[in-house]
Amino acid sequence: MPKGAKGSFAPVMFGVTVFASAALIFLVEPMIAKLVLPSLGGSPMVWNTCMAFFQAALLVGYLYAHLLQKISSLKTQVIVHAVVLIAAVLILPIKEAKDFGSPGDTSPGLWLFGVMAIWIGPAFAALSATAPLAQAWYARVRHGESDASNPYVLYAASNLGSLIALLVYPTLVEPFMPLASQRWLWSGGYIVFVLLMLATAFFASKVAGTSPPLQAPKVAEGEKAEITWKDRLIWIGLAAAPSSLMLGVTTHITTDIASTPFLWVLPLALYLLTFIMAFANRPPIPIFYIFVLHAFFALMMAYGVGVKWKWILLQAGFQVLGFFMTALMCHTQLAERRPHPARLTEFYLLMSFGGVLGGAFNAFVAPAIFNDVWEYPLVLVLACLARPWNWGKMALWEWGLFALSAVCALSVLLGFTYAQQAPEFVRMLVYGNWMTFVMIGAVFVAFFLRDRGLVFAVLVGLILVSAESMEGRENLLKTDRSFFGVLKVTKVPVPGFSNELHVLAHGTTLHGAQATEPHLACEPRVYYAPNTPIGQVFAISRAAKTNLTVGAIGMGTGSVAGFNKAGDVTRFFEIDQDVVDMSTNPKYFSYINGCAQGKVDTVLGDARLKMEPEPRDKYDIILVDAFSSDAVPAHLLTKQAMQMYLTKIKPDGVIIMHLSNRHLDLMGPVAATSKAAGGLALEQRYQPPFDALPYTDAAEHVIIVGRTGEGLKNFAADPRWAPAQENGARVWTDDYTNIFGAMLSSLKGN
Repeated sequence: MPKGAKGSFAPVMFGVTVFASAALIFLVEPMIAKLVLPSLGGSPMVWNTCMAFFQAALLVGYLYAHLLQKISSLKTQVIVHAVVLIAAVLILPIKEAKDFGSPGDTSPGLWLFGVMAIWIGPAFAALSATAPLAQAWYARVRHGESDASNPYVLYAASNLGSLIALLVYPTLVEPFMPLASQRWLWSGGYIVFVLLMLATAFFASKVAGTSPPLQAPKVAEGEKAEITWKDRLIWIGLAAAPSSLMLGVTTHITTDIASTPFLWVLPLALYLLTFIMAFANRPPIPIFYIFVLHAFFALMMAYGVGVKWKWILLQAGFQVLGFFMTALMCHTQLAERRPHPARLTEFYLLMSFGGVLGGAFNAFVAPAIFNDVWEYPLVLVLACLARPWNWGKMALWEWGLFALSAVCALSVLLGFTYAQQAPEFVRMLVYGNWMTFVMIGAVFVAFFLRDRGLVFAVLVGLILVSAESMEGRENLLKTDRSFFGVLKVTKVPVPGFSNELHVLAHGTTLHGAQATEPHLACEPRVYYAPNTPIGQVFAISRAAKTNLTVGAIGMGTGSVAGFNKAGDVTRFFEIDQDVVDMSTNPKYFSYINGCAQGKVDTVLGDARLKMEPEPRDKYDIILVDAFSSDAVPAHLLTKQAMQMYLTKIKPDGVIIMHLSNRHLDLMGPVAATSKAAGGLALEQRYQPPFDALPYTDAAEHVIIVGRTGEGLKNFAADPRWAPAQENGARVWTDDYTNIFGAMLSSLKGN
């Protein structure tokens, strides 16, 4: 082929192919997670598990590309790859999640991993092999040209395709295209890619079919000729830390807002952006400034992981920017250590292996060995070890700053640890603003030791543990962690009660409380107190009917069982076995086993899947209160879900939608959805009395839905209830939800 064709056509063709493969990879990632999310209760861990799978499939693709390069004949490589690409087409189109049945009651993460391996594994691995294969082929096609030694430029094209696809999905694809259409469109896109890849492979085999594989150049005497195991371990470590932190910061955000594509893709997009910046011919930020910015944000992350700020978006912003600078620091150093193109596929293979280690640690290892989300702060500290250590002797002023920062952090840690047994004036100092200033002092001083990597990492660790202690003021009784989140039961002294209350928190959100004094133990509290909208519904329904059949989606502390009288039936639908274990253990809560007078049973699994087979016209009340921390399981709020609920209540029954949320205004969407489903809806935005005791009452946003006016007539006559207002919100469906819009509405309301 003429040199002109080889010179001008090859970069464009290879660039388009790599771009297309990356775009397909990062379009399918949020789409698959969204498809499977309802089957697993909307848990934030769904995305982490999906990402762990995608990283594993990426590793398989890179391993395949690395092994394929062992074949010297490029034509043979092309034939083998063509067979693999065409074979992957046989699994298409992508199926629906329901085609794989229910995840069962145990090991949802393993179920999800297995489903995805069958569902998308072969096609994803084949796509993943494109970048290293195309770069290796490009180096042979461009043999003798000036850019033959730097095929890594194509890696930037790959990451650019990934980034654009990630931004397109939540902004253009998800809001306007049903999931069924997305599945078919992506499957068609994969077939088009196969044709493009085969054309590129054919072109490469024609141009460079006889060109030998690249060999590492000879080096001068005294220079390092071989890649050592130390080099390989550094590659793996520099890739693993950002991968783990990406999932950690995603969980940190989605736990308190929602597990949804637009929040999934933000950290992942920034993660890809760091690759683009690090592997660019001229990195836009010099490494010196990267180290400075990383030091600042790492310290703010350490302080912010433990201390809960009033402005959650500001706190989330520091976490995201801190993650970005950490990933950029690691990936820039990774790019500086990249080998000659002759070792390209090995480099990508080990880099991918590091990504798999980071993802698997978060998705599978950490939940098994930690009872709280410790992997995020732990990796944050370990990432600081990627900074220059500067082993030289420390000056006296450096030792002084280290001692000052460490003493400040340790004083905060010891203060909050032993404050309960300390004299009153000490407790006032500890719980006042004084300790916050001490903590800020520790952060400020540590910043000046940023050039001592090991010392800096130690201080970040101390600050992190100390900041965490500032929130642990109650006596912790029990902590459990599952696929669905972290549960904590604490014993809290409350003015007005002679004994402490037992309080359940899921993530960072209160999920119920119970008095331990026997004569007060069976009174529902917080969101279920008599004056709250939920309490009102039970009181009004009880006045109209002798016995109540109640379906409660979400168990919490089991407070609903406090309304259960002789002859009543209460059925809980709960997806998390740990919640069931805590709420049914009288050592912690006794609403279910102690207070309930009628029948109470539990159905374990996702409520939509488990309630579907229930008979029509069964329930007097269905209560939907299934938030994990403040993250909303959106699939329980859609038109299809509401239509199902309406068939399960009696003609005069009522559905209670508990929508209290710190960060989302869900009243408008649920009002619109209720109307679209054929229901009639009333709403109440309740504020407790100013003098209400803590944990005895709570602000609450509730919408109640009935099938008929008859079912709501007693509530419509109550001035506390008003017709539900849609406020211009669009109806949520299984194919469309708008968490971002609900967040904006909440901000406007505040």
